[in-house]
Amino acid sequence: MKLSIFPRALKPQNMDWQNWIPRERATLCFIERNGELLLIHKKRGLGGGKINAPGGRLEPGELPLQGAIRETQEEVCVTPRDLEKRGELHFQFLDGYSLFCTVFLAHGCDGSPRATDEAEPFWAGVNAIPYDGMWQDDEYWLPLVIAGQNFRGYFEFDADRLLSHRVEKVGAWQEEAGAKQIL
Repeated sequence: MKLSIFPRALKPQNMDWQNWIPRERATLCFIERNGELLLIHKKRGLGGGKINAPGGRLEPGELPLQGAIRETQEEVCVTPRDLEKRGELHFQFLDGYSLFCTVFLAHGCDGSPRATDEAEPFWAGVNAIPYDGMWQDDEYWLPLVIAGQNFRGYFEFDADRLLSHRVEKVGAWQEEAGAKQIL
């Protein structure tokens, strides 16, 4: 009899996503400007050392849109403008950690990006995204963000190694309660 190294509920490609509950919730905010995206070299935390967009965990009671704005201000010292929800990411790690992430695309920002103790910002052309320095899942859904399409993604990781993925295009999102008040 062959024994599996994965717990039954966490076997790659066998996740029960319908009943899945994330341990934490977070956001990512990609800012578009003249055919470029604002990216960061993340200095610490989950994904430290990788290239990503500004973002992070939500605070208690915080809406995803509020979190995207706050995290962008904290990490790169700019305020994103005209944010649009583009995606929902579901991450399950074999160590038991799970994360739900709302992805936003902003059309411009107020201020000039500056480095902080969390991130080193830089602009990258949409045709020159450095996927080799990013999480492995990004190449499956970031092109949809750039193309202005909505999506849901489901990913299983063993540490930073992608084990399985599924990405679905979706239609229009229902407006988040309270979103109008903060724009």
